[in-house]
Amino acid sequence: MSVMKTLAASTATMALALTGCATIPDASAPISQNEAQQGAEAHPQLLAEFGGAMTGPQAQYVEMVGQNIAVQSGLANARGSFTVSLLNSPVNNAFAIPGGYVYTTRQLVSLMNNEAELAGVLGHEVGHVAARHSQRRQQAAQRNSILGVLGAIASQALLGGTGLGQQLGQLSLQGSQLLTLKFSRSQELEADRLGIQYLNQAGYDTRAMATVLSSLAAQNSLDAQLMGRDNARLPEWASTHPDPASRVQTALNYAQEVGGTGRVTNRDTFLTRIDGILYGDDPQQGVVEGRQFIHPDLRLAFTAPQGFYMVNGTRAVTISGQSGKAQFSLGPYNGNLQSYVTSVFGALSDQQQVRPASIQTTTVNGLPAAYGTARVNSGNQNLDVTVFAYEFSNDRAYHFLALTPAGQSGTFNSMFSSMRRITAQQAANVIPRHVDVVTVGSRDTVATMAARMAYDSGQEARFRVLNGLSSTDRLQAGQKVKIVVRGR
Repeated sequence: MSVMKTLAASTATMALALTGCATIPDASAPISQNEAQQGAEAHPQLLAEFGGAMTGPQAQYVEMVGQNIAVQSGLANARGSFTVSLLNSPVNNAFAIPGGYVYTTRQLVSLMNNEAELAGVLGHEVGHVAARHSQRRQQAAQRNSILGVLGAIASQALLGGTGLGQQLGQLSLQGSQLLTLKFSRSQELEADRLGIQYLNQAGYDTRAMATVLSSLAAQNSLDAQLMGRDNARLPEWASTHPDPASRVQTALNYAQEVGGTGRVTNRDTFLTRIDGILYGDDPQQGVVEGRQFIHPDLRLAFTAPQGFYMVNGTRAVTISGQSGKAQFSLGPYNGNLQSYVTSVFGALSDQQQVRPASIQTTTVNGLPAAYGTARVNSGNQNLDVTVFAYEFSNDRAYHFLALTPAGQSGTFNSMFSSMRRITAQQAANVIPRHVDVVTVGSRDTVATMAARMAYDSGQEARFRVLNGLSSTDRLQAGQKVKIVVRGR
């Protein structure tokens, strides 16, 4: 969660509009002046949504690969017509918007194992742009938002499709990973095919699309397992681009059809170039460690209830579980906690008033606090909406917004009471993780390498997924592999 973000700012950003053309060009048509203008206007806001653009050699490498593969689309003749950005986000995500703007997160790059996979993912996103998928979906849905369908902490299981649920969705973001364009299965398959064609034209191994999809599916499954969930529907590239597992074989079949299998992957070059890339949460945006969220810059921490998992986004931290969902974020503060809580409730819906029966004040670990709960009707069920706010200074406050089934508002009480300041030493102890590319020695095994992973659990599973290894794959001396370490 970034420091200087407000609820009002997020609403304004989401209002960004894309004025589509009445006639949508086909996939062979070059970038139009109108599309270029739309992309240029959206670009800075999207960078802000996704943690900002990274700079330096790693970003330059991603830009070079992305521009080279994008030229294969025929959307433009010059590499410089495409803007390729490496985003400082801990979420597996990639997307592109009209006008030649292509994006991938550092986390997704870390999951890849060769340059062909990087080119394949970026080519897939360029394929969405070439086929004008966003314009077609917007036209079909009569929508003009370039940010696509927004996710919300209010899941269908809790809120359904009611007006209140939609309003809560717009104001209660899970974070930047949800501001991604969603496409139909047929559009995903078309983008896969176009990406494979671009790989073939660029001289890469066309199987790379299938292997990166396989890694994404494996990461999805691992994340679900580590979080104690029975499904892998996490807010990331592999779920907003649905069903990667079933697309693997389709992509492999198409690669064999077009040819180009067994060609260049540039594995060693890729690993050398991404060596040292930041992995997981950036301490400047706060970090999730198990059930604890710590923000060194904001000097605060809290602990999620047992059985809940957290996702740290650019604008907010979300806390999800079977018995409720919550979000931690900030808003504009005028020095009055009660009016702050009232303003959060007031922003939730323009279709029905959401007001707590009362607003109570208290102190939590030395912090002034205020809270209230409102009972709302959402279609066939009643819900409790709780806002719990804390004052950290005269001009700075933060709050939880929690949703639970009626009568279960106490679900998050332990989390509300866990909010605390942290000391300068505690903040200094938060050390980021990085990818370290190492060479396998003659005595090294998967087990010995996995033991070097900077995690307390799931070390071998994490190591295998990170390196695209199956449960039976073994290492060979001289082979380069990735491990995740603290610091550098």
